[in-house]
Amino acid sequence: MITIYGDSISGNCLKVKWTADHLGVAYRWLETGVLTGETRTAEFLAINPAGQVPTVVLADGRPLAQSNAIILHLAEGSPLIPADAYERARMLEWMFWEQYSHEPYVAVARFQVRYLEKPVEDLDPRIVERGVQALQRLEDGLAASSFLVGERLSLADVALVAYTRVAGEGGFDLAAFPRVQAWIARVEVALGIG
Repeated sequence: MITIYGDSISGNCLKVKWTADHLGVAYRWLETGVLTGETRTAEFLAINPAGQVPTVVLADGRPLAQSNAIILHLAEGSPLIPADAYERARMLEWMFWEQYSHEPYVAVARFQVRYLEKPVEDLDPRIVERGVQALQRLEDGLAASSFLVGERLSLADVALVAYTRVAGEGGFDLAAFPRVQAWIARVEVALGIG
């Protein structure tokens, strides 16, 4: 059994939980609050010196951090990773883009509004602009297929749905992105979340 250190308010942590649940991976969840400083304790820093969740400790005792690295490890050999080399690379392309061009804007806006109680109108306009661009990129990326990499659920969908589904909590109007809304619903059904 693996141990997942995660904060339930974090989409990055929920990605790991959803992947484990979807694949039937046995785990123990240890709620580790970012806002309460639990990621800064000496005990946690001994496991992950970066002081970030999610972090997992594998059954053999080895730690692994970074949400997309963790879900890739958990899903190895499963249908969540396309067998075709090009489709697998496209999945990774979306996952890398998620951490660089989506999460820093959509998730940051959501965190500031929902948890720091910052008014939407006080958000950095650049964060809002880049968040809208990210949502538009998703909208465009879903024009030709039901999921981000063809017609089946992949880790790209798991990675991107985590914060997209709660983008409204950061002041983003998902009604402007109908393909994204339909995709969120498909992914939620496929993962059994919602």
